Amino acid sequence: MAAPRKVTAAPRRLPFERLPVRRIILIALSLAIIYGVVSGSAATLRTGVFDGAAWRALVINGLARGSVYALIAIGYTLVYGVLFMINFAHGEVFTSGTYTAFFVAVGLANSGFLNTHPLLSITLLVIVSMTVSMIVAIVLERIAYRPLRGAPRLVPLITAIGASLFLQYTMRGFFGANVRSYPEIDIIQGKWAILGIEILRKQAIVIIAALVLWIILYFVVAKTRTGRSMRAVGEDREIAALMGIDVDRTIVATFAIGGALAGAAGILYVFVFNQVIFMMGFIPGLKAFTAAVLGGIGSITGAAVGGLILGILEAVGPNLFLTGANVPSPNQLQPVVAFGILVLVLIFLPGGFFGAAGDERA
Repeated sequence: MAAPRKVTAAPRRLPFERLPVRRIILIALSLAIIYGVVSGSAATLRTGVFDGAAWRALVINGLARGSVYALIAIGYTLVYGVLFMINFAHGEVFTSGTYTAFFVAVGLANSGFLNTHPLLSITLLVIVSMTVSMIVAIVLERIAYRPLRGAPRLVPLITAIGASLFLQYTMRGFFGANVRSYPEIDIIQGKWAILGIEILRKQAIVIIAALVLWIILYFVVAKTRTGRSMRAVGEDREIAALMGIDVDRTIVATFAIGGALAGAAGILYVFVFNQVIFMMGFIPGLKAFTAAVLGGIGSITGAAVGGLILGILEAVGPNLFLTGANVPSPNQLQPVVAFGILVLVLIFLPGGFFGAAGDERA
């Protein structure tokens, strides 16, 4: 009879040995970021460089630029919600309408109409920008994306990047590579006092206009037949088709709405930054994508909230975190804040605030 085998106990592992290396690195990274943010913020606040009015101005500035990011981000999230693809050419859709409206604005300014009839002029610029961006978005869907619907997911992504570059350099060929200043509209200059707080008129107009557009979009998506069709196609394209929904028409409507919002965002953008260039949509487009990921791509509410959060962090963050550390020109590092947030969200919260973590479509 064989002797019983001696069972040896496995050596006890220390608690830190049970953690995978990846998690240890993430924990260390988190602690380093928290320490840097807290220590930098404390140092800045101790210096007293910024008073309450300065912080309010930074927050309002962040809300204004965040409103623009949110409108662009909604275009990303609408397309993703229906097709589960990222339209990286959306920034160029934003540029196309804004740049076209620039020439209309110059013509109105030269004729004197721009400032003698400012409300009518602004309305005309918004209509031109929204219409051109909407047409470009529809053409982009019809030519670049529709033939690839059955292709592997990587193929539309590469196509979107190619379409982005194609549109950028097409606009450079037509419009040139110079930075152009948008004509100033007198009615949006100056300040308003709202609840005892002074705010630039252009910033207030941008925030209010974005809020109105969000409300209109909510009504369209939640209450109209087109919105219900968009949600149905997003849930299951084949079943939606069996129920009699025209899938192609719904997808075109999605691109059209996203393009129109991008065109409106372009006019609000030039209210704040007052200039155009052929590649003006590239960086705001990437920041809007960051906002969509931050809020949870596929969620309209998430895109809006993500845009506002990103805008505030971008405006306030460098001044709060870096001024006390004597970093020169902290505002030059605003893109670092924006894209740093993108990396951190993808690592720690891939589903965003309003998305489902781990969802294959996220």
